[in-house]
Amino acid sequence: MADLAGQPHYPGTAPIESYGKGGFRFAGMSHRGSLLCLPDGIWAWPVSSVEQVSEEALAPLLARAAELDFVVLGCGRDPWGVPPDLRARFRETHLSFDAMTTGAAVRTYNILVGERRRVAAALIAVD
Repeated sequence: MADLAGQPHYPGTAPIESYGKGGFRFAGMSHRGSLLCLPDGIWAWPVSSVEQVSEEALAPLLARAAELDFVVLGCGRDPWGVPPDLRARFRETHLSFDAMTTGAAVRTYNILVGERRRVAAALIAVD
């Protein structure tokens, strides 16, 4: 999954307007499922739980580390301890990374987008 195949769901940066009921609203659209948000677009992300979060699932973010300042990972409803090997991989790329609940990640992402920071988010949808 290192490459994001196809066109983004939305071609650019947009704040997340709302989340819940298994999806997100942004840019006047709704999306069911998880999202991968990068400065150049927002894509569907085929991850539905933290058990599926891996270096491979986050490869599109790691591949663009030089273009980013910060990555937020929305882990669903519950906090999650990022495995040491995954945390080390982000350190190797010199990319700041923080995992939090999806609600906190959406709020953090929106603030950083509003500040025009080079931020990415991997957001697991919550019901």
